[in-house]
Amino acid sequence: MDDVYRNPRYLIRRDFFTPLGAKFWVYDPQQRAILFSQQKAFKLKEDIRVYADESKSREMLTIQARSVIDFSAAYDVVDATEKRKVGALRRKGWSSVVRDSWEFLDEADQPIGKIQEDSTLYAMLRRFVTNLIPQNFHAHRNGTEIATYRQRFNPFLLKLDVEIREGSGVDPRLALAAGILLAAVEGRQQ
Repeated sequence: MDDVYRNPRYLIRRDFFTPLGAKFWVYDPQQRAILFSQQKAFKLKEDIRVYADESKSREMLTIQARSVIDFSAAYDVVDATEKRKVGALRRKGWSSVVRDSWEFLDEADQPIGKIQEDSTLYAMLRRFVTNLIPQNFHAHRNGTEIATYRQRFNPFLLKLDVEIREGSGVDPRLALAAGILLAAVEGRQQ
């Protein structure tokens, strides 16, 4: 596994305006850009590629939807350098209507953890009153918090702080991919 996945904290930043798909940068705790992703616009089936840098010469991860349109979409996360699936992320369809909820799945698609938006009240306010309230998520495994995804207040740029607890039992590539996916999919609501 590449060293970029060994950090306990990351910052994911999405550009304010990119006419043909979103661009994301992942920064390490020393504020160095360590990963880059450009999401293609007008794709029916979500396919997010994560690269070592903006040159896109070295693909690191792929996050790919299994189907075109699915209320409970599942996204396979593959380590592109090892050519191996490290797990998947599945949106909890009906649970996400009011409060966004996702599952971590292992390589065999067995649930191993859960990601949930911070509170029902804040979720309702975001959806029906204002999207200026930052979106926060907490990931749990067996009742223990294993990661947090906290959006910073900024009406122009999406900035998501990711903190992954040591010994979480979830592959750090999968936990980081969850942050990128949250910035890409949930970030569209902002």
